[in-house]
Amino acid sequence: MEDLEKLKSEILSLAGKYSKKENANKPFIGGVTHIPVTGKVVDEDDIKNLVESSLDGWFTSGHFTDKFEKKINSFLGTRHTLFVNSGSSANLIAISALKELYDIQDGDEVITCAVGFPTTINPIIQNNLVPVLIDADIKTFNINPDLIEASISNKTKGIVLAHTLGNPFNVKKIKDICKKYNLFLMEDNCDAFGSKYNNEFTGTFGDVATLSFYPAHHITTGEGGAVITNNPKLKKIMESFRDWGRDCYCPPGVDNTCKKRFDWQLGGLPHGYDHKYIYSRIGYNLKATDMQAALGYSQIDKLEKFIIKRKENFQYYMETFKNFEFFDLPEATLNSDPSWFGFPLTVKEGAGFTKTDFVKYLDSNNIGSRLMFGGNLKLQPAFQNLELKSSEDLSTADQIVDNSFWIGLYPGVTFEMIDFIAEVTEEFSKNNSSSNDS
Repeated sequence: MEDLEKLKSEILSLAGKYSKKENANKPFIGGVTHIPVTGKVVDEDDIKNLVESSLDGWFTSGHFTDKFEKKINSFLGTRHTLFVNSGSSANLIAISALKELYDIQDGDEVITCAVGFPTTINPIIQNNLVPVLIDADIKTFNINPDLIEASISNKTKGIVLAHTLGNPFNVKKIKDICKKYNLFLMEDNCDAFGSKYNNEFTGTFGDVATLSFYPAHHITTGEGGAVITNNPKLKKIMESFRDWGRDCYCPPGVDNTCKKRFDWQLGGLPHGYDHKYIYSRIGYNLKATDMQAALGYSQIDKLEKFIIKRKENFQYYMETFKNFEFFDLPEATLNSDPSWFGFPLTVKEGAGFTKTDFVKYLDSNNIGSRLMFGGNLKLQPAFQNLELKSSEDLSTADQIVDNSFWIGLYPGVTFEMIDFIAEVTEEFSKNNSSSNDS
């Protein structure tokens, strides 16, 4: 046993040394070095944790999963976290569980923002509910809360919203509406891990919240996500949906938590049928591996540092880009402190060039950019023949489609890179802005 522990220690030490060299900072060369919009930032501790979990040989959900879930709860001040295989799966589990808990019927309506990522809306449709799309605000890129009440009907059961690019939506107004009309609230917090509204973390205001740990997000587990709630009933339902729809709530490797494993009678099954193999829901297998959790467990220790760097990069962008009059710059939601996911820009009308012109130029200089996810989702081909509703006017969503995009500020982006992006922007403006037309 002593020899095995020594060998394990040597393996982990070598893995750490390899990672340190592999992930060492390389010199930045403008126009040659690619500046991505997002990316992972990992160190030797992350890789050593990942390798250690592999050597354990447990592979599926295990002790690292348990520790990672507890650490998320500790960070946010929440009661229940379930680690899952993606942020998209987290959204699916959350909506499925809310539908059951509140006895929501097929055809009922759920309000969401017209601008966003499809996986915020897809679970609404997958649960046979009707999305009601509301226009966005051009400064915050979140839902315009002043437009919501006009779209509420007797079939409206909840509000599902993302904190876009880490910028919190107007939580107070949304919560007030939910209270007034007895609606559930689900926070898609995938872009906003560490953002605050009124000095409280986003992801703690709704009935349930979700996180993503895809490499683009604030911390990474590779693929991975989480559902978060303070409601023990909701937690139990979500756990069942995650784990095949099983009625049993024993954690992996544990039997007979209920002390009556062979004393149940449910459905048409005979009395005494093994509770571990009784299924009370049409569920899924959306668990993640312990190796992913091991990476997350190490990564979350760096989250506060990552958040600080994201905020610093955002401020540096703001100071740098305020000199370019052809862009509208973003605004943090009132009373919020965003953990920014990206730096959004909107090309002004009359700028003398289009958004597409500019992002193509960025791309030619090895600078990554992204559009505002799916833009006006009502225009996406996947939703063309589906039942959905929307507010009459989606003009801001259309404006975002035409004129808005974002560039990277994740912790791997340096001030030197931002300076180069500004230089490229200046070069472009000299040749393309309307001020040169005469």
